[in-house]
Amino acid sequence: MRAPHPPLKDYYAKAADRGNWVRELFDRTAGDYDRIERAMAFGTGPWYRVRALRRAGLARGQRVIDVGAGTGLTASAAARIVGDPLLVVGVDPSAGMIACAKVPAGLRLYSGHAEAIPLAAASADFLSMGYALRHVDDLAGALQEFLRVLAPGGRVCLLEITLPSGRRARAVLRGYLRGVVPLLARLLGRHRDSPALMRYYWDTIAACAPPDAILGALREAGFEQVRRHVELGIFSEYCGRKADPASGRAAAPTP
Repeated sequence: MRAPHPPLKDYYAKAADRGNWVRELFDRTAGDYDRIERAMAFGTGPWYRVRALRRAGLARGQRVIDVGAGTGLTASAAARIVGDPLLVVGVDPSAGMIACAKVPAGLRLYSGHAEAIPLAAASADFLSMGYALRHVDDLAGALQEFLRVLAPGGRVCLLEITLPSGRRARAVLRGYLRGVVPLLARLLGRHRDSPALMRYYWDTIAACAPPDAILGALREAGFEQVRRHVELGIFSEYCGRKADPASGRAAAPTP
C-alpha cells in the first residue's frame, strides 16, 4: 500500500486509522463544506473546475465518473460540460458529504472508495477527482482502479492544490490556508470541527507526495500522455489517457 502522504499523527495515531478518521471528519462537517469552499475560493471554484475539465479533454456526450465527489462540486461542473447529468456518476466514502450534495437532477451519487469503485470496467470516458487525491488510502491502488473503470482511450483529470516552488509563496499559502481559512471556517461554519477540517486540509497539502511522484505513479499505473498543467503556481491538473489498442496509433510524447 502506498499512501499519498505519511501518517499525520496530530490527527490520528497510525496509518491504519486514517481512512475512518478522515471519513468521520467529513461526515461531521459536510454541512459547512460548500459555504467554506465558496469563501476560501472567492466564488471562483465553479468557473475554474469547468475550465480545468475542458482543458483535460472533457466534451459533450462523454460518460464521467467523479471520484471523491464530496458535495458534488466537480461532478456538477462535469455535468455542465457533457450536457446531461445522467452521464455523470459521483463516488465518495462519506455518507455525510453525499447527503449534503447539491447536484443536478439525474446525477447519481454512490458510496465507495477510490480503491474500489462500485462500477463496471470500461464504464466511463472520463474520470475526474477534485482535491481528494490526498485522502486516498493507497495511491497506486486508486490509480489502477481509475484505469479499470475507464474505457480504452478514456482520460483522467486529477485536480489538486500543490506547494508552490518559492519559499515566500509557500509561506503566503500556508498563512492563508492554515491561518485565515480555519478562521473563516470558525466564523461561517456551524460545526465545531470545521476549523479542524481546514487545518487538516493544509497539512495534507504540505505532506503530500510531490508532483513528480504523482506523475510517476500515473505512468506506473499504465496511463499514457501523462502531464501536469499548473495555474497560479498551486492549482495542479494531473492528466493522462488510457491506451486504446484498437486505435492503432502510438501515444503522443509526454510534454
